[in-house]
Amino acid sequence: METIYIVIVAFLLILAVFDLFVGVSNDAVNFLQSAIGAKAARFRTVLIVASVGVAVGAMMSAGMMDVARHGIMHPVNYSFHEVMVVFLAVMVTDVIILDVFNTLGLPTSTTVSLVFELLGGTFVLALVKMAGDPSLELSGLLNSDKALTVIVAIFVSVAIAFVCGVLVQWLSRIIFTFRTKNHKVAESVFGGISFAILAYFVFIQGLSKSPVFATDAKVWIDANTTMLLGAVFAAATLLSYLLLLMRVSVFRLVVLMGTFALAMAFAGNDLVNFIGVPLAGLSSYQDWVSHGAGNVDTFMMGSLMESAKSPFLYLMIAGGIMIFAMATSKKAQNVVKTSVDLSRQDESDEMFGTSRAARSIVRATQECGQFLVRYLPKGMMQRIDSRFNKEEVVLKDGAAFDMVRAAVNLVLASVLIVIGTNFKLPLSTTYVTFMVAMGTSLADRAWSRESAVFRVTGVLSVIGGWFVTAGVAFATCALVCLTIYFGGFIAMFAFMALAVFLLIRSNIQYARKAKKASPEDASFKLMMRSRDPEIVWDVLCKHVSRTQSGTCEFALDQYNDIVESFSDQSLRGLRRVHRALNDKLDELTKIRRREFLALRRSPSQISLERNTWFHLGFNSNQQYIYCLKRMLDPAKEHVDNNFTPLPQSYRDEFEPMRQRINDLMKTTAQMLDTRRFDRYRETMLEADSCKNTLSVYRKRHIDRMQRSTNSAEYKVSLIYLNILQESQELLSIMRHQLRAGKKLLKPDEEEVLVDF
Repeated sequence: METIYIVIVAFLLILAVFDLFVGVSNDAVNFLQSAIGAKAARFRTVLIVASVGVAVGAMMSAGMMDVARHGIMHPVNYSFHEVMVVFLAVMVTDVIILDVFNTLGLPTSTTVSLVFELLGGTFVLALVKMAGDPSLELSGLLNSDKALTVIVAIFVSVAIAFVCGVLVQWLSRIIFTFRTKNHKVAESVFGGISFAILAYFVFIQGLSKSPVFATDAKVWIDANTTMLLGAVFAAATLLSYLLLLMRVSVFRLVVLMGTFALAMAFAGNDLVNFIGVPLAGLSSYQDWVSHGAGNVDTFMMGSLMESAKSPFLYLMIAGGIMIFAMATSKKAQNVVKTSVDLSRQDESDEMFGTSRAARSIVRATQECGQFLVRYLPKGMMQRIDSRFNKEEVVLKDGAAFDMVRAAVNLVLASVLIVIGTNFKLPLSTTYVTFMVAMGTSLADRAWSRESAVFRVTGVLSVIGGWFVTAGVAFATCALVCLTIYFGGFIAMFAFMALAVFLLIRSNIQYARKAKKASPEDASFKLMMRSRDPEIVWDVLCKHVSRTQSGTCEFALDQYNDIVESFSDQSLRGLRRVHRALNDKLDELTKIRRREFLALRRSPSQISLERNTWFHLGFNSNQQYIYCLKRMLDPAKEHVDNNFTPLPQSYRDEFEPMRQRINDLMKTTAQMLDTRRFDRYRETMLEADSCKNTLSVYRKRHIDRMQRSTNSAEYKVSLIYLNILQESQELLSIMRHQLRAGKKLLKPDEEEVLVDF
């Protein structure tokens, strides 16, 4: 019996290590994105600062471990076996949720997952115990008051973080505008306030409560807090002014200090999400063994009511793993995440589409703005507008926003999270940092009329993912806990095996995904980062060439699949084409916006001369998809209804034409890819000839349909006629695409006079 529980505890600790790796990989962007987004320093420098913060935060996280021990349950009324069932269910569920949400690409939060997993497992086990013993009450099994406090704190922090972000950033921009170099006094005071706030929450309210601090030092700090704050503010303000005279950016120092503070807050607040439950399980096992390892069903876990006394060694090991994961994880190093894209100051690729809710919110906000404009003094509005002049924005190469916003993001998020930590409320680092960033971007007018609806949709999608996380974590853990409780050790080991399988599969899938990473993203980043219009144009031409040729090849592949699947009566093949066309259309919409943004950054003369061919070429890409859809839909419906298959005579008749179309489109794709149009004239003439031949085929087939007396072949004859018509249209689109590509990419070459 003891051996079994040793295995369970060991498994919990292994999962803790995994959670540390994956959790930091996913959440590192929370404290890295502002510094990286503003290009405050080299990535290595930011990483070193964050690593020190993580190490310090790990030392002060012991108080947060109480959430896993008695924050949700009343362990005094649970046996050792029941507690281990809950802890195992929580960790297994955490792995399952992480795998599912990563696979679906949905945002999640380790804090919310932990709290609601504990709540779901404890709640369902409480119901089971109450059913077996009517004398028990839910209030004696579930710490409902504490649980409600934690849940409310998590979700209220979303609104508080957003509102605080809006207000603080609006005031900051009113003071500094986008010309921060002309505000030495204000910047010095801002530096003094920022460092004083960070010092208070980091050193006084944070480190002073850590077990590494001597008691005498804690007493002295508590007695002299006001004096210490005043001294820090005065010293920081004076130092900031001297640094400004030496042309050293105070905002950059605040950003780095804020990165340290937020990393420390992350480690102090979120470490419980990764090791809190396993350490509580280890503590339970040690208590059970120390009392003779008796009956697991009668040994009650009152010891968990005591505050956690996590060994300092465990905390440091956990901190070391977090630092190692942060430094080596590819996810942590690729910090271009959702929050950066949604808060970007300039135009960029929009990750999300539109939604009815987003459109309603944007419309209501615009109406409120118009109302204020009508009733507020014009002079005041003009004065405020002058403080938000975007023409004055000067961003470093590759930066998403300036240092002012980055400093506000970090300082404000650090304050909110450390406050939650000191009140032993496991606020979600993801929630707070994301909503602060969204609030500051809104106040900074980064959401223009053209991008607002996309970004609001993104924010709503992320918030919706958070609520889904809570519900899924609660329900899944409840189900897993119930299965383990009644399934016994067999169910325990089955779920352990499932967790191991999901871990392995998740890593394999991520490796495959990383290998399949498209070069499109790198090209787009280069175009957006470069300030040389000639370089932008050169990269854009390569991007357009790759897009046009790739779409032509894609269209040809899907065209062949439609014809072959229809001939073979393969409904699966037609459905596969249907999904591929829809995915491609979404991809093309995204690519079009990217390329248009790059076109606007290209040399103005070239943009004006060739924008017609740019849009014509891209319209051809989309027309390919629409043409294939018109060919696909009746064919798929025909096969789905099990109507008469395509006669062999029709297949034999059409095959030579299909081969000619294949040759033409392969040649077109090759010319677009290489940007060498030496076979342009021959291809155009051959396409015309092929279209004429298809017209002959079509007329002949119509005559054949008129003379036919076989009514059974009438429906399939209509499908064949549609294939002939759309094949003609496909060639027309190909000609348009080829001509547009040549005029865009090689305008100096002699134009061939071919009528369209």
